[in-house]
Amino acid sequence: MDCWTSSVKVDEEFQKLVLRMNPPRVTVDNTSSRTTTLIKVDSANKRGSLLEVVQVLNDMNLIIRRAYISSDGEWFMDVFHVTDQHGNKLISEDDIAEKIQQSLGPRARSFRSRRSVGMQAAVEHTTIELTGRDRPGLLSEIFAVLTDHKCNVVAAEVWTHSSRMASVLYITDETTGSAIYDPDHLTKIENLLLAVLMEDRNKRSANTVVSVGGTHTERRLHQMMYADRDYDMMNLNGVNPTGSSHTRKPLVTVDNCSERGYTVVNLRCPDRPKLLFDTVCTLTDMQYVVYHATLIADGPEAAYQEYYIRHTDGCPISSEAERQRLIHCLEAAISRRTSEGVRLELCSDDRVGLLTDVTRIFRENGLSVTRAEVSTRGSQAVNVFYVTDSSGNLVRSETIEAVRKEIGLTILQVKEDDYSKSPPQETARFSLGTLFKSRSEKFLYNLGLIKSYS
Repeated sequence: MDCWTSSVKVDEEFQKLVLRMNPPRVTVDNTSSRTTTLIKVDSANKRGSLLEVVQVLNDMNLIIRRAYISSDGEWFMDVFHVTDQHGNKLISEDDIAEKIQQSLGPRARSFRSRRSVGMQAAVEHTTIELTGRDRPGLLSEIFAVLTDHKCNVVAAEVWTHSSRMASVLYITDETTGSAIYDPDHLTKIENLLLAVLMEDRNKRSANTVVSVGGTHTERRLHQMMYADRDYDMMNLNGVNPTGSSHTRKPLVTVDNCSERGYTVVNLRCPDRPKLLFDTVCTLTDMQYVVYHATLIADGPEAAYQEYYIRHTDGCPISSEAERQRLIHCLEAAISRRTSEGVRLELCSDDRVGLLTDVTRIFRENGLSVTRAEVSTRGSQAVNVFYVTDSSGNLVRSETIEAVRKEIGLTILQVKEDDYSKSPPQETARFSLGTLFKSRSEKFLYNLGLIKSYS
């Protein structure tokens, strides 16, 4: 064992000891605010703590309306103002505190693996990760390969962005209903999927990874898209990072705060669920540490985020090229989850080959899937697809109705995306310097979360 590895192990053991001596404290406050539930987290500081907390809130489908974060030194203190998906204060409180404490505690890794799969009931499964060039009909071909080789897709998530596709699929053996362990069978599936991804002979890489076990789906999709450098393609193609002419481009600025030794990142864009998770994922993947941050969501039209960051080595950003790269990566992180096209919701009895049949009908009617969420709830398949025509334009209503009739009018429903109805209005810029002007900021100051700014 070399000195570096030994040092890392000692540091990990020390962090575990600190956590045992100072376990995370999570409180859920439903009385201080009239409109939101306050979740306060105090814990010994370790790299990744912020992402772990935000990931738990993300997994529980909570909407973060405001957040105040401070992690300078060996302790971090966060306050999140949250609601449920309908904008109401939370009813159940105990479950939230327990899950956050588990995510930050010494046994966090085992806890993460148990909650990672995007299904209601955990089952043994094989995970397939795919990245490649997006094209019309690609998803249909992928599902057809899996069906032909006796695989059942029990959960999946597919993102497309800047002509690239990333997907995480959870499959089981059609006969046994459990994970597939036969290495020859897995190798054959992997090679066939790779052939599908490289069919257009595009020089840009395609990749397949097959494993037995769980992963955090949305976390992996961000990592896969980042590793695939979708942010480079976005800027080379000169496209709006949101992918739509009807949606305002995110405004991201990156400046150094020399007197305090931080790099300050300001971000403004339309608000949507999981926005904080998406940006924190990217900062973490790029090896930045968030020391202080503020998120204010002013309704669906505008969200403001401000981060005080440094490299993991403690230094701020030192070059213009790095500054530009961070801006492009944050723009890409926001736009990856932006759903273009018509939202179609499918609910029916689950069966092997269902996804193959549905996506084949999409392809035959000239529809291209820009994003998909596949889940299984008991015996029911509950799937969401966002579709455009083959050129990326809005699908004609006649085409949608023809597809619905073929699949089943009661099975396939059309839903409107609340986050793409109209472009947002321009609003004023915010800064941490204005925190003390509201009741929430005063509350934060009394907690001592921003003493280091004074």
